[in-house]
Amino acid sequence: MQDYLEEHVEDEVTLEDLAAVSLFSPWHSYRLFRRLTGMTPADYQRRMRLTHSAARLREEGRRVADVAFESGFGSVDGYQRAFRREFGCNPGSYAADPVPIGLFVPYGVKFDELRRAHVPAPANAARNVLVQTIEKPARRVVLKRGVSAHDYFSYGEEVGCQVWGLITSMEQLGGEPVSLWLPPRFRPAGTSVYVQGAEMPAGFEGPVPNGFDVVDLPAATYLSFQGEPFREEDFVDAVESVQRAMDRYDPAAIGYAWDDDYPRVQYEPDPAAGYREMRAVRPLATGERPACAAPTGPAPAPSA
Repeated sequence: MQDYLEEHVEDEVTLEDLAAVSLFSPWHSYRLFRRLTGMTPADYQRRMRLTHSAARLREEGRRVADVAFESGFGSVDGYQRAFRREFGCNPGSYAADPVPIGLFVPYGVKFDELRRAHVPAPANAARNVLVQTIEKPARRVVLKRGVSAHDYFSYGEEVGCQVWGLITSMEQLGGEPVSLWLPPRFRPAGTSVYVQGAEMPAGFEGPVPNGFDVVDLPAATYLSFQGEPFREEDFVDAVESVQRAMDRYDPAAIGYAWDDDYPRVQYEPDPAAGYREMRAVRPLATGERPACAAPTGPAPAPSA
């Protein structure tokens, strides 16, 4: 049902349509959808339409009236009211001066089922992983901390999945959404190792959402590990294969040692491009013996 709504976001979708794809009765389809997503199909589709419309206003410079009708709203007034209720600002103001807003990023219910049913691939399962040296410049990260979260799942339980929508809305300000495992020097007492945020240019002085912190990260050398493109249903194997490659990799072969004084970086899994993580390195000192690679932790699930 979620996939169907994504494919028909601007069409009129009835309970009978959802029943046809779910193979349940309209009433049971409605009950399942509401129980598993926390909202009705109509509310879900409305929030998707509003998020799609925000992208049009921000990226295409469209007139509010045109976007309102193209997004399936019956009137401009109704669209403006809905936009303000959802995002806290008028669509015209947002188009003229984009600010971080809480975009709706639905989490696929199917991913929970796939994760529970997942059988880990053999440790020697062959997958290609591209390893590259990346020089990351100094940057400013606008991030949302948790309390004790150490991975995607525990972070979602503490902070909620919808924070990712606010983070992705910062792309129009020049940011790149990321998840980070923070070393102690970037982590105040009582805050989580795992955080999500947007990497902004150094010196960024734009708006910062309420409840977010700003952290300046110095320039560092990273090794980027990027897997092959994958099918959505294989996302757990895609993540695990990259993390196994990182665990086994010895950077001494190219004259480096791991440098965990800098955050480890995780990017949103992209089936078309492959899953990617990055870990900082430093040049090996003369005569230095490299330490063994440390495990990188449990595999995270993708953001929708």
